[in-house]
Amino acid sequence: MQIYNTQSRRKEEFVPITPGKVTIYACGPTVYNYIHIGNARPAIVFDTLRRYLEHKGYEVTFVQNFTDIDDKMIRRANEEGTTVKELGERFIKEYYTDADALGIERATVNPKATEHIPEIINLIQKLEAKGLAYACDNGDVYYNTQAFASYGKLCGQNLDDLEAGARIDTDPNKRHPMDFALWKAQKPGEPAWDSPWGKGRPGWHIECSAMSMKYLGETIDIHCGGKDLVFPHHENEIAQSEGATGKPFVHYWMHNGFINVDNQKMSKSAGNFFTVRDISKEFDLEAVRMFMLGAQYRSPINFSREMIEQAKASLDRLYTARDHYAFLLSNAKDGEMGEREKELLEKVQAAREGFDTAMDDDLNTADAIGNMFELVRAGNALLDEKSPKQAVQAVVDALAEMAKVCGILSRKTDESGDEQVEALLKARAEARAAKNWAESDRLRDEITKLGYVLKDTKQGQQISKAI
Repeated sequence: MQIYNTQSRRKEEFVPITPGKVTIYACGPTVYNYIHIGNARPAIVFDTLRRYLEHKGYEVTFVQNFTDIDDKMIRRANEEGTTVKELGERFIKEYYTDADALGIERATVNPKATEHIPEIINLIQKLEAKGLAYACDNGDVYYNTQAFASYGKLCGQNLDDLEAGARIDTDPNKRHPMDFALWKAQKPGEPAWDSPWGKGRPGWHIECSAMSMKYLGETIDIHCGGKDLVFPHHENEIAQSEGATGKPFVHYWMHNGFINVDNQKMSKSAGNFFTVRDISKEFDLEAVRMFMLGAQYRSPINFSREMIEQAKASLDRLYTARDHYAFLLSNAKDGEMGEREKELLEKVQAAREGFDTAMDDDLNTADAIGNMFELVRAGNALLDEKSPKQAVQAVVDALAEMAKVCGILSRKTDESGDEQVEALLKARAEARAAKNWAESDRLRDEITKLGYVLKDTKQGQQISKAI
């Protein structure tokens, strides 16, 4: 498998630290609000990465944190007259609701910053002992970027270049404009914890270094997140972690591209800012997942209702095919494999190999899904009610495996979700039993108008969404 490494700026062969095992750290949300579609993309993409690695036989330990203490949380808690802890707990529950609807599997561990204060303090003390951190008279502690020679290696700039591009910093406690907070002294009304530097709370970046090392070790295989986190967040994680241990922190850095909304950058000021919960009121979130996987993860992607509708239509085609094959399988008999079936099995194998080849090429989900449709085309062309069970089973199994990796097609086969159609089918069955063919034909037309394809088979009426 080839992975594009942000740090080296090229694709590299993926070789895990421990054969057969993979460690992944993904930066999670700050839990002060519902997650937005920008949060959804990395969650979906790197959930798919995890699924594919497990599909390949790896044992994956996947850690995704919750930032449950920061300025935004304090501000919102004060506005609502609640505590930061209560606010965080509420939106962690809301995150799980949205994540479940997006088909995102639970992480191996979802650590919270506030539950790892001792580890954070210990890490800061290590940096301080090495001259990589300094405490200020007011109780703040900063990272000393000038003392870390390779600062800027992830974003590809040196300290001088970063300083030249930085905004003027008015904090008189900093020794250098690029120095960043490891510990923040308590301000009136803020939650705080005891520390060697006085009461305070951790800075944003330090939590990920501390929690990653606790659950995954000092060096991990893959660290992932949105492109917006390359600098300063992930750059600072490298400085903290490698500064403390003297070892490489991450072997492969993966970052997904930005999301635009109707060809404009998403922002609250532009009025095009959507939470996942907002979208769920209009669309099934499985269609959002399908949309996200329809582009290579590093490329920018344009979110629009039209694009979600297209993704939904593609998803419906796959569901229709899946349900059709399930129907054929339920009535299929063992039989000899003729030339038609041998051709089908060759196409099934080609689709499987094409799917894996695409995913091995830096998680190219768009091409992988293309192979799912190649499989469906082969199944539609070469399967019928006379096909032997072995042939139908081969298509069913291949489609199910690909769908599992992509995190789609999770609805049950018998979920029609349309009571009107069910009533029409029942009425038509009664008309056919009474040999009232005119009424049977009329009811067929009604069902067709609702967007379904109806077939009469020896086993009864077979219905599926129109492709």
